[in-house]
Amino acid sequence: MSAAAASIGVLKRMGGHLGGLVGLVIVTVVVAAALFAPWLATHDPDALDVMNRFAGPSWQHWLGTDHLGRDLYSRLIHGARVAMAVAVTAIALALTVGTLLGILAASLPARSERFILILFDIISSFPSLVLALAVVAVFGPSTLLVVIIVAVTLIPHFGRVARAQVLTVATAPFIEAERILGASFPRIVLSHLLTNIAGPLVVLASMDVPVVITIEAGLSFIGLGVRPPLASWGTLIYDGYAYLSDSTLPVLISSAALGIATLGFTLFGEALRDAVDPRLNRDHG
Repeated sequence: MSAAAASIGVLKRMGGHLGGLVGLVIVTVVVAAALFAPWLATHDPDALDVMNRFAGPSWQHWLGTDHLGRDLYSRLIHGARVAMAVAVTAIALALTVGTLLGILAASLPARSERFILILFDIISSFPSLVLALAVVAVFGPSTLLVVIIVAVTLIPHFGRVARAQVLTVATAPFIEAERILGASFPRIVLSHLLTNIAGPLVVLASMDVPVVITIEAGLSFIGLGVRPPLASWGTLIYDGYAYLSDSTLPVLISSAALGIATLGFTLFGEALRDAVDPRLNRDHG
């Protein structure tokens, strides 16, 4: 079966029950908003119009304006772009490094393997948000720093899963046959190990997306994440909260966007897990 046909089959199974369908729709909308934000936004997200602050929804401002008269809909769309950029970059970095370390841990001698596993334990002992708060408080707010911190804290997740999967696949007959035929270690990894362990890692990555989005929003809310005037769901929630007595609309809209996005990615990850792993796939009909 080709990769395209397998992907279509997975999507069909995901859409076969309500939770998977809802998650798939929400994820599609959020990703589309992130990719096409400059075209979907009706205004410059940073354009000020203080004479029109806290305006209600209208044809000119679909979701109203904030305390500086900035268009909430446009800032919400660009906030999706920031959230997805941070999540995708951090998870891609953690996935790459964690997978490599996991493969090495499963392939190296016991002493080297223990060193990598101890490194995973040390990193895992620090909660992601607490570590991010400490480092950002010392070095100052920076989107790049947030990405690096989140990626580092997620590396053990991918490393342990990759190691477990490699240990399972490494004793398979086709791997032994490749070794007997003289295949090099890099060839075995690229041609066989990665293709056989990719499924669980992709599922894990999809389920980590809402975690990263929430961490970024939390840091931005307290002023330690994305720096203004760049739009972020966390800063939108903070701005709405700071002027809650003037208008409840900004905080309600931005909080709803964050909640719906995290719910969508959670449902998407769970549906993808059930669709990819036959042992976990259940009949939702």
